[in-house]
Amino acid sequence: MASHLQRKPLNERRGEVRIVQEVLKRDSRLKYVEFRLIELEPGAAYEETLEGDECCIVALTGRITVAEGEHVFENIGTRESVFERKPTDSVFVSGGKSIAVTGVTKARAALCYSPSLEPLPTKLIRADEVGTEQRGKYQNRRTVHNILPDSDPTASSLLVVEVYTEGGNFSSYPPHKHDRDNLPQESFLEETYYHEIDPGQGFLFQRVYTDDRSLDETMAVEHGDVVIVPAGYHPVGVPDGYTSYYLNVMAGPKRIWKFHNDPDHEWILNRP
Repeated sequence: MASHLQRKPLNERRGEVRIVQEVLKRDSRLKYVEFRLIELEPGAAYEETLEGDECCIVALTGRITVAEGEHVFENIGTRESVFERKPTDSVFVSGGKSIAVTGVTKARAALCYSPSLEPLPTKLIRADEVGTEQRGKYQNRRTVHNILPDSDPTASSLLVVEVYTEGGNFSSYPPHKHDRDNLPQESFLEETYYHEIDPGQGFLFQRVYTDDRSLDETMAVEHGDVVIVPAGYHPVGVPDGYTSYYLNVMAGPKRIWKFHNDPDHEWILNRP
């Protein structure tokens, strides 16, 4: 039986689109973050009015056109697989606006939501504007694509990043958390992880746990799963021979990513 923090793909058809994943506030422990992954055939369209949430539409694979009012961003997207390991295009849209996402080719788009705290301009985030960085050392190495980091004022509450972790490495490690509104030491941010694995028959492990162990779950995560992190530490371990990709969506009362390492494991950072 899957954990209440782990969601298997839905693959549910709604009109012209297929809903691959969906995490909503009403059916999860989350108050700030929602996530939806849609699959589009050429010419198929997904439409939505955002109301109280802002949204980052990530052209995960294939090519899409995103329209919001007078803004039309045509034929965006850069890759056929996330494992091409290059950044992709995204579109940010503030709350109160209506969006239409149309498939140019067969495509998947990730819709990342959080509360819209102020009206902001609709913006195309081009792939060549996405910062790439390497984090970690030893068996704690990963590559990060910063689509909407906290240093970028495009959004009012939303944070979005992509992470690649090679087999035999841990990610989100040493275990860290961001579940207390205690700045400047730590910020409160909920989080979702959308996972893909190459080759696709692989699996990885993700643990979500709090200091008092009132939350302590370890999940065998497969290709296409989503893991929900309402609180606690949340490391990811990738077996040898497989590569992990995940898309993170984060949001909370303040748009600041300030994490706290598990003190039992922070010593790992100080190895020579």
